[in-house]
Amino acid sequence: MKFFEVWVADGRYRGDKPLTYSYAEKLAPFTVVTVDLRGRAITGFIYQEVKKPEFAAKPIKAVMSQTPLPWQCFELARWLSDYYSCSLGDSLRQFAPSKPTIRRGSDGHELAETGPLQLELDKPLTSDQKKALNFIRKSKHVTTLLHGDTGTGKTRVYLELAQETLNAGQSVILLTPEIALTTQLAAAVDQQLPSPAYILHSQLTAAARKKIWLAILEATEPVVVIGPRSALFSPVKDLGLIVLDEAHEPAYKQEQTPRYNAVRVASQLGTLTKAKVVLGTATPNVADYYLAERRKAIVRMTQPAMGDKHTDVKSQVIDLKDRTNFRQNPYLSDSLIEAAKKTLAAKKQVIIYLNRRGSARQILCQNCGWQALCPNCDLPLIYHGDEHLIRCHTCGFTDKPPAACPVCGSLDIIYRSIGTKALVEAVAKVFPEYRIQRFDSDNDVGERVHELYSKLKSGEIDILVGTQLLAKGFDLPHLGLVGIISADSSMGLPDFTAEERSFQLLYQIIGRVGRGHGQGQVIVQTYDTKSAILLAALARDWSNFYKNALAERQTFRFPPFAYLLKSVVRRATANGAQNASENVKKLLRRSALAVEIIGPTPSFYGRRGKYFYWQLVVKSKQREHLTKLAREVPADWTVDLDPANLL
Repeated sequence: MKFFEVWVADGRYRGDKPLTYSYAEKLAPFTVVTVDLRGRAITGFIYQEVKKPEFAAKPIKAVMSQTPLPWQCFELARWLSDYYSCSLGDSLRQFAPSKPTIRRGSDGHELAETGPLQLELDKPLTSDQKKALNFIRKSKHVTTLLHGDTGTGKTRVYLELAQETLNAGQSVILLTPEIALTTQLAAAVDQQLPSPAYILHSQLTAAARKKIWLAILEATEPVVVIGPRSALFSPVKDLGLIVLDEAHEPAYKQEQTPRYNAVRVASQLGTLTKAKVVLGTATPNVADYYLAERRKAIVRMTQPAMGDKHTDVKSQVIDLKDRTNFRQNPYLSDSLIEAAKKTLAAKKQVIIYLNRRGSARQILCQNCGWQALCPNCDLPLIYHGDEHLIRCHTCGFTDKPPAACPVCGSLDIIYRSIGTKALVEAVAKVFPEYRIQRFDSDNDVGERVHELYSKLKSGEIDILVGTQLLAKGFDLPHLGLVGIISADSSMGLPDFTAEERSFQLLYQIIGRVGRGHGQGQVIVQTYDTKSAILLAALARDWSNFYKNALAERQTFRFPPFAYLLKSVVRRATANGAQNASENVKKLLRRSALAVEIIGPTPSFYGRRGKYFYWQLVVKSKQREHLTKLAREVPADWTVDLDPANLL
């Protein structure tokens, strides 16, 4: 009998040393095995053979594969544990072939019938695409930001780089922010690349995921792995290229332990393996752009991939304050209704877009567009009806709701929002003869956007009503009109990323038209017709938006000018949550580190079910100060380093 130290890939193991198990045969380091941990079968990775221990060692239950886990996986797990202040068991769990909780799904490779993706791969590369390829090939940096406007052919650049990587005998990881977007990318890969392509995502059954994971591990030829952020942890050997498409998307941030950002993890994996990392986006995150700009690691693409024909977009801004614009319907302006009728009559599709995430209890003046903002943070104040207070969810500032607008004196102060289901009903009343489909996170199986993508692309659905799912990188050749119900909604969120996210979503949803398929039109309804964010998105003016956003971040000490740590506590009573927060604040202050502690304050979603949530936010110019504090926070708190938002 032989004995081996095994690293256990399970979050419930909080130790920092491997556990000892027995096995009858010799096993190589990093061999993937199944072991027993507290009565459950868990994936483990062999560390090394050791002498017989003084205690009775449990036997290794099974050897999953004789092929060892690639060396960089373990190195990346160690880094993940240190950088995001989590246990090694939690970080190793990311590399296991199946996760304990798998959502319902299928065991097939394809997510939906997509038909061929019209990339026109036989067409010559544009000069911008050639420039981007040469820049990335010659770059001395691990990570390159490919800043390409919508419709400039970033996918073609990814595939050209992937082909070169495969020809060199190396493998490729292609990431998308959502499972839905893997459909398009998988179709493009099937069309162009000869190597085996594996799709890994959480909607696979546990058995299917394990089968695909083992096929990647045991592959003897270069492979292509496609999937959302978790595909980063697939056991790929000889990695040469990592691509993150739509790299600005918040979905690249994991919201469970370890709360990693896939952009940072990909860059670290690229550093370990010397693989090139490409961050592709039309609307880079402000912090990412700032860092890439300092390293001179940005390549720009503005030239339409399908030529200049049909790339102009006609735009119209409708003032929501002027209710004479809404004689036919309370949510759809007369102009939007008339434009939709013309578009539908021409056999074109219409998108009616609502950012439901922005359904916060905003406080707006319907007469002049004034909005209640925090005097300390310049972030929107949110109304809480149960307390009849307006509150800043970042610093805790509170006040009474205004009885009248402080700018114009109007008594017409509104607190309003609408959901997608109500919007669908409103649209159906106006257009009863057309095929309408709702797309949001509440869609049932069979009605999700990736499952209906072939119908969307062929034009079988006339009117698409939905949320930010529709703003992603879908190519809809029959689309003629985009109507935005309220451009202000996401700007009403009390968060430092609200304006950035608003610009990105507006830019992306506007970018669904004007992609070379035909004349496009956009109608935007807003309370603030002079909004700098809105005007920059309509003008496709990234530079002006970035300049203003960066200045504001610097003024209020938000990333990239400071690092953030968000800690959240859950208690059965509001007083319990507040007291726990005050105690932890005192604990953190004792560290005497150069940090700024903000709060405590109720979380944006302060009550969920029977529990109350409070949070603390810590800022520092030194990230290592925050990793130290993260380990001081009690174990029953949620700790998030580099949070995607402070909601």
